[in-house]
Amino acid sequence: MVTRQRDSFENFEASELWCDRCKASVVVRERLLLILPGKNLYEYLCSRCGNSLGKRYESDPDNMNIAKIRR
Repeated sequence: MVTRQRDSFENFEASELWCDRCKASVVVRERLLLILPGKNLYEYLCSRCGNSLGKRYESDPDNMNIAKIRR
């Protein structure tokens, strides 16, 4: 039962967060920052002032082989 509850929050996305600059809970915009092997990094931005409010990683097994560096 506990395992099932943890799985339901695995891909959590925020719709509102607290903005210190606006002094209010605001709707956020999500912006893709980085595409990394196996995961993507997103940033949450305040929809009023554009302040960065947080980040989240999302698993993406489709991009495991996106870049191979040769020396």
